[in-house]
Amino acid sequence: MAVERASFTRNEERETGMRDWREVPLWRDVPPEKWDDWRWQAGHAIKSPEDLRQVITPTDEEERGVLECAKFFRFAIPPYYASLMDPDDPNCPVRLQAVPRVSETVFSRSDIHDPLGEDSDSPAPGLTHRYPDRVLLLITDYCGMYCRFCTRRRFVAHDHGIQSLRALEPAFQYLEKAKEVRDVLLSGGDALMVSDGYLESVLKRLREIDHIEIVRIGSRVPCTTPQRVTPELCAMLKKYHPLWLNTHFNHPKEITPEASRALSMLADAGIPLGCQTVLLRGVNDCPAIMKRLMHKLVMNRVRPYYIYQCDLSEGIEHFRTRVSKGIEIMEHLRGHTSGYAVPTFVVDAPGGGGKIPVGPNYLISASDKKLVLRNYEGGIFSYPEPDVHASRCPENCFHCQEDERASREGVAGILANRAERIIPEGTLREKRRRERPTVVVPVEMLQEPE
Repeated sequence: MAVERASFTRNEERETGMRDWREVPLWRDVPPEKWDDWRWQAGHAIKSPEDLRQVITPTDEEERGVLECAKFFRFAIPPYYASLMDPDDPNCPVRLQAVPRVSETVFSRSDIHDPLGEDSDSPAPGLTHRYPDRVLLLITDYCGMYCRFCTRRRFVAHDHGIQSLRALEPAFQYLEKAKEVRDVLLSGGDALMVSDGYLESVLKRLREIDHIEIVRIGSRVPCTTPQRVTPELCAMLKKYHPLWLNTHFNHPKEITPEASRALSMLADAGIPLGCQTVLLRGVNDCPAIMKRLMHKLVMNRVRPYYIYQCDLSEGIEHFRTRVSKGIEIMEHLRGHTSGYAVPTFVVDAPGGGGKIPVGPNYLISASDKKLVLRNYEGGIFSYPEPDVHASRCPENCFHCQEDERASREGVAGILANRAERIIPEGTLREKRRRERPTVVVPVEMLQEPE
């Protein structure tokens, strides 16, 4: 079913639309000290049609969605995030992300259970090692809110809870041996929806591994449950620098004073912040909305990192746009606003292909004398190549030959003379070569007749 976009006036776009929680019957008697407690938020998430009716006026599709989607994917909305939903507009961009619809029960032919192939690249439970020098470590399947477009629905669909340190030990042991790994991303679920003590124990264990240089945390907490960001959490995180955090905002409406306060506390703790936004039909598939979001992020000291094409997870085709929409949005960003407000648009290739950047093409043509380029205005310009020998490393460059950080795989490996070609597996041509019978020609047949 097509999702219509809600109409907003300029003033409404600038405002978050957040209601005072005491105006909602369900939370009328909740005192501020409870509302500001992330544990209270987590413990009082909306999980039933009855609670939902006290917050919004649900449509029939939403009512049925809450009941019918339960067999596929969990449903929970923290009170704070629910207070951002427009109670009367089913196309509210916050509401679309939070409230199930029957559309989720429809699986398309393109849907994939594990669209990114994380399980096939898992050398230990909870660990994915796809890229040469970095890994993903899932420490919990719990989220403050279960986004309706979640790419990891297969993992968070059931209640397994946090991974105990004992359960994670095989992953830690693998990392101790994998000397090439310098970067560990903690995710889940939401890697901040665990206790400070547990998170510190994971960070401390990782810091015992000398070759791990940085740790990243993936969390939507600053957006959905900003109360989780406390002085105690920030003080603990500061002990484990260099530590980075990527958060996730999809619409300007989500950046509230509470969210800004949480982001400010993290930034003040010396944690570099990035944002991974997902391109969603009906939510942010508009260049102007996306530009406003990027501007609000940088005002909060958050660097826009990625815009993701919505993945091929089961039941979320109604959220996906065409890839060309993302390219269009990038055309409206690059050159039209500050470079540090321009993320990279990526398609996370199905089956474990990884993130592939996609965007407008600025190279028109090239010769050995010059390049022909175009800019954001559509102007076409030439750039002369230097009239000198091509630059290259020395034949036996120590850094290329000996440095463990030198890239040795893929196209980079061909450029570094470590391989001559990359031949895809599974092609008919490869099969013919593999199955070609060995033909023995008798010596007498090779001799010239007398």
